Amino acid sequence: MNNDFNPPRTSLVQRTRSNRRFMLPLLVLLVLGGLFLLSNRQPADKIAQDDAKPIPQITAAPEVRRELVRGAIQPGETITSLLGHIFTPQQIHNLNQQCKDVFPLSKLCAGKNYRLALRDGAFERFEYDIDNEEQLIVLQNEEGFDTSRTAIPYTVEQQVIKGNITSSLFGAVLDSGESETLAINLADIFAWDIDFIRDIQSGDSFQVLVEKRFREGKQAGYGRILAATFTNCGETYRGFLFKDGERSPAYYDENGKSLRKAFLKAPLSFSRISSGYTMRRLHPITKTYKPHPAIDYAAPTGTPIKTVGDGVVVKSTYNRFNGNYVKIRHPGSWVTMYNHMSRFGRGIKTGKKVRQGQIIGYVGSTGRSTGPHLDFRMYKNGRTVNPLRVKSPSVAPVSSEQMAAFKISITPYIAQLDKGAPASTQLAAAMPQVQSETVSN
Repeated sequence: MNNDFNPPRTSLVQRTRSNRRFMLPLLVLLVLGGLFLLSNRQPADKIAQDDAKPIPQITAAPEVRRELVRGAIQPGETITSLLGHIFTPQQIHNLNQQCKDVFPLSKLCAGKNYRLALRDGAFERFEYDIDNEEQLIVLQNEEGFDTSRTAIPYTVEQQVIKGNITSSLFGAVLDSGESETLAINLADIFAWDIDFIRDIQSGDSFQVLVEKRFREGKQAGYGRILAATFTNCGETYRGFLFKDGERSPAYYDENGKSLRKAFLKAPLSFSRISSGYTMRRLHPITKTYKPHPAIDYAAPTGTPIKTVGDGVVVKSTYNRFNGNYVKIRHPGSWVTMYNHMSRFGRGIKTGKKVRQGQIIGYVGSTGRSTGPHLDFRMYKNGRTVNPLRVKSPSVAPVSSEQMAAFKISITPYIAQLDKGAPASTQLAAAMPQVQSETVSN
């Protein structure tokens, strides 16, 4: 008996049928693949045509040309003469209308700076310096113009300026490399205690912690004087700027006592006394002896005259003796009088309220006068008094509520004056950068 197990053999027919089952799907796949390749095959000439197509060129955007025209308003110049080559008369009219409530363009002032920014020769921006603090900005939009009044952006640096006086405060400030504006501002701080016409002596000295302004990298005047000291005839006066609550910023000494008093020492910052207060003076025109209950300050024609105290204008007129003159009534039955003016200050009319230090007119030689000077008089209860002998009371000191804050605020000022160390504060930049610049004379 054969115990070996042999599996049954598959016949040839059976193997052939099995192979056909696998071959048929494979054949179908080959046929479909060939059809797909044939349908996507491109002719040789078509490929050549595609290769011959030009490659698109990327062109650079045209360069924008910016131009900044700087200049100063010339006498008689108007917004039409400035922008008439850019805008139509109707556009100029529209611009005038839109600026009316922001800053009337009819008030463009000779000597004030402006900047005109152009983009590819077309208008982009116009700036006009209204004063040292604000500027007018004009931009064009689809409907017309955008106009605004904004603060002039400065870079501000605090610097300590020192000087010794040999002849005058003016000369000492100029010798220190600063401008006369700083001398005037310094004199205004101590104007109640020091008569800068009579009291200044050789050997006097000063220190000033002042904000210097820079615009586009160039010095552009001064900001606030934060603190100052002035030594006169061996006595040192100190002033520190502080805002006491709702009051306006003012100067106080280190103990919080206000430097401001009811009356200034003099109505002119810098001058000389040409004739004093006397009851017997030989009149230069009539050649007779008459009372001269006034102080005459000799100064060039056009020198600003300031009211010595708050008050109300009771007369602003002309007569053949006093020329152009202003009379002001002050609290406490005081009256001051300013004679021989060349012209009156802006808006100085009868009934006008004025603030101490406000310009009420300018030195001249109108009326009975032999040369440009100010004849200044003071009255108390209707009687003349010598202005140089008036003892003026101080105004309110720093309030008790603010005294601690005042002491804290002046501490760094004192340190800077002692060391002379500058500090700086950066403010925002103004005009956009330009690629070319044209300077207008």
